[in-house]
Amino acid sequence: MIDYVSGKLAYKKPTEAVIDVGGIGYKVLIPTSTFEQLPALGGLTKLVTHHYVREDAITLFGFGTEEERTVFNMMLAVSGVGPKLALAALSAMRPSEIRSRILEGDSAMLTRIPGVGRKTAERIIIELRDRFEKTSWGDSGADISNMTTASSFRMDAMAALEALGLSRSAAEKSVIAVLRQNPEISSAEALIRLALRS
Repeated sequence: MIDYVSGKLAYKKPTEAVIDVGGIGYKVLIPTSTFEQLPALGGLTKLVTHHYVREDAITLFGFGTEEERTVFNMMLAVSGVGPKLALAALSAMRPSEIRSRILEGDSAMLTRIPGVGRKTAERIIIELRDRFEKTSWGDSGADISNMTTASSFRMDAMAALEALGLSRSAAEKSVIAVLRQNPEISSAEALIRLALRS
């Protein structure tokens, strides 16, 4: 199992990179989000990887962040989703956006991922929503929330917004939108105030 590759960047294009590790070039398939993080050719880089083994192929997938790899692995667990589709998802959306769309149940946005139809989008939401709710990570400071610390004040804010007349779905969408734009918020009061302004 290859967990990461670290070395000089010998080649890159939006879908793949070659990392020179001690004179051996490792070809790594990547999403465009990782491509954007790569240094100039010859620069040092480190990519966390997923070592994919099939009867007819051995492929190495590389990611610039642990969050990208986590989403990739979660997507692979969905029936009918293979590595090509999981890579396409990360090329179309950042990990935090994929997560928020799944938590919101937004199948329409997920169908914008190449190769994802309505049924596949609904299956992704059904199979991954609970896993994403239990997972805590950030995406370079841009994730909608840190679920372990923000969950309680987020729920308090939603309850308050519902008490003020918003439907549950409207309150949840408003809270998610505010947290996406203001990831530093750490209190229900600030969250409610900004949600009411939006």
